[in-house]
Amino acid sequence: MWQAEHVRARLSSLYPQCSVEILGMTTRGDQILDRALSKVGGKGLFVKELEVAMAEGQADLAVHSLKDVPMDMPEGFALAAILEREDPRDAFVSNDYANLAELPDGAVVGTSSLRRQALIAVRYPKLVIRPLRGNLDTRLGKLDRGEYAAIILAAAGLKRLGLAQRIRALLDPEQSLPAAGQGAMAIEIVCARADGVDLLALLAPLNDVPTAQAVRAERRVSKLFGGSCQVPLAAFATVDGAAMRLRAMVATPDGKRMASADVMGTAEAPEQLAEQVAEVLRQQDAVAILASCMVEPEPQQGLTPDA
Repeated sequence: MWQAEHVRARLSSLYPQCSVEILGMTTRGDQILDRALSKVGGKGLFVKELEVAMAEGQADLAVHSLKDVPMDMPEGFALAAILEREDPRDAFVSNDYANLAELPDGAVVGTSSLRRQALIAVRYPKLVIRPLRGNLDTRLGKLDRGEYAAIILAAAGLKRLGLAQRIRALLDPEQSLPAAGQGAMAIEIVCARADGVDLLALLAPLNDVPTAQAVRAERRVSKLFGGSCQVPLAAFATVDGAAMRLRAMVATPDGKRMASADVMGTAEAPEQLAEQVAEVLRQQDAVAILASCMVEPEPQQGLTPDA
């Protein structure tokens, strides 16, 4: 909702003559809180209902956390703008410890991400990692009740909701390489409209080119390896003028097998750089690593097989 309010404010500033209304919706990803996303269908659970609303004409656009958007867009839909990225790093949150290194053996760490699980496991194999679902208030509440010694969250969400004071430490990419698109917001639209309104042109001023270039590279790596909540995969690009650095990692959830890549290229050709990174990962047996940790999603009541 914060993200929707933010985009509404930006659009109202650009087009004061227009009325911008928010259609609040609850998705399956919001409703299923007792199981890991990797077991119930993955990232698409956060966008399906919003796409249906757009297809039926209830909404003109949808605002997403980009890392929740599947790599393959449904036919007739497109990402019209990528907003400037917030802090892409993971955040260490704890009431009793300053960082991961301070946690005693056997301490319970909560995370909803197989990527984070793998990266923690490889550095701190004696910690106990348990699933953590729910909105930020729910997750922080579980920490405060003592169910976890620490939890790992996206720094962007904490900062956007005014909860930066809960962050005890920020995990640099060298410690915890971010997920593809982490910290970025995307605006999704239906491509062809009966009324002829050019939403791409209207939303163009919101598109941040360096962020868009970076996430195109990241999402391409993820797509090449079937990236979803079912596999521990990280991809993170930074843009410095015309240059781009792209880092990526795939691993087993226990962190015992891992492939990584770090390649420099041009920001004007993000997909080409992603292909180079993918080749480096393949040379380290990335395909076999990911194949060994694929999770079969659980059936979802009330959803058709292609939902």
